[in-house]
Amino acid sequence: MSNCRQPGRDARAQAESQAQAIIAQGRRMARQRLEGAPLEEEPMKRYAHPIPYCIDCPPPPPADGLDRILEALACQNQLLVELLGAGEVVDGVIDILNYVPQPRVLKLEPEKINALLGTDIAAEEMVSILKKLDFQVEGDQVTVPSWRSDVEAMADLAEEVARFHGYNNIPTTLMRGQTTRGGYSPEQELERALGAVCRACGYDEIITYSFISPTYYDKIRWASDDPRRQSFKILNPLGEDTSIMRTTVLPSMLEILTRNYNFRNKCAKLYEVGRIYLPGGADGLAVEKKVLSLGAYGEGMDFFALKGAVEAILGEIRAANVTFEAPQIPNPSYHPGRCAQVLANGQEVGVFGQIHPLVAQNYGVDAEFYCAELDFDQLMCGKGPDPQYVPLPKFPAVTRDIAVVCGEAVTVGALEDCIRRGAKGLLKEVTLFDIYRGKGVAEGKKSVAFNLVLRADDRSLTAEEADADVKAILETLEKELGAVLR
Repeated sequence: MSNCRQPGRDARAQAESQAQAIIAQGRRMARQRLEGAPLEEEPMKRYAHPIPYCIDCPPPPPADGLDRILEALACQNQLLVELLGAGEVVDGVIDILNYVPQPRVLKLEPEKINALLGTDIAAEEMVSILKKLDFQVEGDQVTVPSWRSDVEAMADLAEEVARFHGYNNIPTTLMRGQTTRGGYSPEQELERALGAVCRACGYDEIITYSFISPTYYDKIRWASDDPRRQSFKILNPLGEDTSIMRTTVLPSMLEILTRNYNFRNKCAKLYEVGRIYLPGGADGLAVEKKVLSLGAYGEGMDFFALKGAVEAILGEIRAANVTFEAPQIPNPSYHPGRCAQVLANGQEVGVFGQIHPLVAQNYGVDAEFYCAELDFDQLMCGKGPDPQYVPLPKFPAVTRDIAVVCGEAVTVGALEDCIRRGAKGLLKEVTLFDIYRGKGVAEGKKSVAFNLVLRADDRSLTAEEADADVKAILETLEKELGAVLR
């Protein structure tokens, strides 16, 4: 075509007119083809040569159906490009694909096909059906024809087998399978239970961002070489305030408490089950851990009020052997004399107490903030068994009050633990009701008083039995802690 001579002066208008006619006729034929109607006879006969060809040009080859449409459209476009001077027509066809076409090969699995269809069709019959459909079968490998783009998986092969085997030949069966019921995972149930008890204690839930600023670590008085400062950095942060992944939830809680304080809210009690991101995960990823954090300030809020909320949380999950101890290593974020570690079964669960005044000063407030950080995984491990019904006691209890004098360094928790270990199985409850320092107590000593409840499940206790149990408790206190009866 590119070697053809240019037509006469009127050929341009003639070409444009006939081009529009051919294009319209081609579209009509394509629509007829899609609708299943018979194609027109010799549709391109009237415009076989819209522009006079030179004697050197070969006549167009005969074509049928869609090929005739495509050939005519291609020819007309070629002529228009040359007439309008829009470029040069080159020989050949360029087909651009963004992938290398490969034949699709599927595995023939008669057992799975029969299980899916609910049939018992022989493998030979399946192979015969597929071969009749131009599928190439070699062993258990089935090569899908190029024009069968709808066959992508085993289920598609099963459909072809079912069609030619006959749907009427497939027996009717009842649905089968394992019935499942949705629900919450143990972790989700624990999170819901913790949220419920926090709300019952008057705390409102908050949700904070996991992205923080590196300056937050300075605000909570972490040392510059503290390993907890090793955080994952964001490659494309929105700003310096959200440039790293947090390794502690404390700054986020303090930010919300500060905002409420600056908005002149007289009190606030907040909680969050948030995530922290620690290094050391697989493939260089972070270790994501959940932390239950509590934060509060205002009237009626103090160390013991927060301790009560923590005890309510641990009581809700029925944690055993809960103790509170002063941290062996001082936490720079908390007040040194108003901070305690929480332990359950000897494992550290978290820490709570009053925020250090210097930390509060860094946030620009002069109020007393109280916060708690409890490890969610440790709460999950410390969760006790589900409660079981226990009948009310049939026999009365016997109460005894004891006051022991011990050193100032001896904690109430250590005394309670010693009392429980010294009892001989009759002790049911032990309650602290007094701590005294002053006249009658030596310098550097304190008097601690407890109420003891003793009961036997199978009989009424006698005074002698109760006194023997109390005596054993006092002997243990004196032997282990040097605490003597006042």
